[in-house]
Amino acid sequence: MKAIRTLIVDDEPLARRGLELRLARHADIEIVGEAGNGRHALQAISSLRPQLMFLDVQMPGIDGFGLLRMLPATQIPLTVFVTAYDHYALAAFAASALDYLLKPVDDVRLDESVERARARLAARKTEDHYERLLKIIGTLPAAHRSRIDGFLGDEDPGAGGRLTIKDGNRMVRIDVASIRWIDAAGDYMCIHAGDETHVLRGTMQQLERRLDPRKFARIHRSTIVNLERVDQMRPHVNGEYFLVLDSGHELKLSRSYRDKLKLFT
Repeated sequence: MKAIRTLIVDDEPLARRGLELRLARHADIEIVGEAGNGRHALQAISSLRPQLMFLDVQMPGIDGFGLLRMLPATQIPLTVFVTAYDHYALAAFAASALDYLLKPVDDVRLDESVERARARLAARKTEDHYERLLKIIGTLPAAHRSRIDGFLGDEDPGAGGRLTIKDGNRMVRIDVASIRWIDAAGDYMCIHAGDETHVLRGTMQQLERRLDPRKFARIHRSTIVNLERVDQMRPHVNGEYFLVLDSGHELKLSRSYRDKLKLFT
């Protein structure tokens, strides 16, 4: 039986301990780490590469949704939300997340979550999972959103070095040089710029037309990277590579985009 590498993220030590004890009943669940806040979770995911994560939604500082927005899409583990959220949000979780658990956690529901994780990993549908997670952001109440329902501005950012997006009735200008990478999932995109992540509606094709191809490259069907932010490149498997950014984040260069290797040499 192959172990499922699992990370527990919750700001309450007793809650983490409770999940750990309950998960011990499953022989194939290997707890590889725990994190008490979003910042430590970012580090743990990067170094431990868990396949499954139990994630508390409400945490001080970087909350559960903020953590997901800050991660490269290909590093997001299968995620089970642990929450005390209202029914509106639960409907979104049920439609898009692997699963959600209400506090206090019920053993039967926890077992169901573990079984869902087993089935998803067996079917190798993790890529579909992180696309669904990004779409969750678009269904959240306003207090838990970041730049939702923005549309790309019409102007070319090349001349002024800024990209304009529409956020409700106001325009937000992003310094193009500050963009590290962009993830796309369906009708949503996450623009990771500086310490912020801007989530907006749009397509990769729309955004690619507005970015300088000498500075921004498509390295995956759902990822664009700023070439000037890449510090290292290391081979992976089957012709794939990992790109290490100046922020420490790692992005996968898919073998379908191996022609882009020349841009990094």
